Amino acid sequence: WSSDVCSSDLKIIHEIRSLIILVIIVLTLKVTIFELYIVPTGSMENTIMTGDFLAGNRFVYGMRTPDWIGIPYTDIGFEVPSMKFPAFREPKRGDVIIFKFPRDVKQKYVKRCVAEPGDMLEVRDKLIHIDSNPYPLPENGKFVMSPLSPSFVQQDIFLGQQGNKDNFKSLKMPQKGDKIAISPDNAQLLLHLMLLDGHELKLISGGREFPFTMVSPDELYRRKGKVEVYTPYYPQGNLLVPWSNNMPKGNLLIDGKPIGDLDYYTVEQDYYWAMGDNRDDSLDSRYWGFVPKSHILGEALFTYFSLDLKSWIPRFNRIGTIIQ
Repeated sequence: WSSDVCSSDLKIIHEIRSLIILVIIVLTLKVTIFELYIVPTGSMENTIMTGDFLAGNRFVYGMRTPDWIGIPYTDIGFEVPSMKFPAFREPKRGDVIIFKFPRDVKQKYVKRCVAEPGDMLEVRDKLIHIDSNPYPLPENGKFVMSPLSPSFVQQDIFLGQQGNKDNFKSLKMPQKGDKIAISPDNAQLLLHLMLLDGHELKLISGGREFPFTMVSPDELYRRKGKVEVYTPYYPQGNLLVPWSNNMPKGNLLIDGKPIGDLDYYTVEQDYYWAMGDNRDDSLDSRYWGFVPKSHILGEALFTYFSLDLKSWIPRFNRIGTIIQ
């Protein structure tokens, strides 16, 4: 009887060990070879549907080792040094990309890349133009609303004065090596690029330090149900975001040095523009700006499972759908 108990215990230990090894293998594949993503919104309809489970290729743009280790879907963990392998090719116009959301890197987004580094992008009556040439709506893309008037200014649009989601003024995609003049006219653009390039920015005003962050308090509230202390959203806070319109006056420091010491800023990586195929129902680059190359995780390949999130019934006809 004692021998049977020992044998049973050893079997349980062996099964647990096998399960742990399997989990480690799956997680290793996920963070190195495959990028898995569950679509929570309809911003890519009808190319991708809400409830689709996507598999993405991490190799194509250059496989990366993990830069964060912790408990999935939480903030519990720590950052680790990461290494990137050579890419087979760079992201290009038309790719459906999976990337870390610039305003909350704990979230992943999937959108279509519609502009590459160096492109001049403009939206006229909903239609994208690249370098003044019309860029067609994808085969399964759609519009569901009438276009906004060109004279209407959306306050929540990227950089504030670019017009609106249907009529977006010309904007050049930054690319590595671009030199951008240090000027009040370029202030919001420079703040975004410096932060996304990984620099430390802070404003010194009235003897207080106000660090800048790209993390949106709105996104933190949506994901965690709470917000950190930001200003001017909350007077008791000291964090600033680059899209704020009412910052305190003071001296801006980049990596501890006055920004006034610079004549221009040299962009340190390539940037892309991403939009949803469901153009009237997509929170995309028109609202939050550029996707840094460093944030792109992979290219969406196919739907490996799909679930109707209203009825919780699997959509078997979606399984195996190739993303185009």
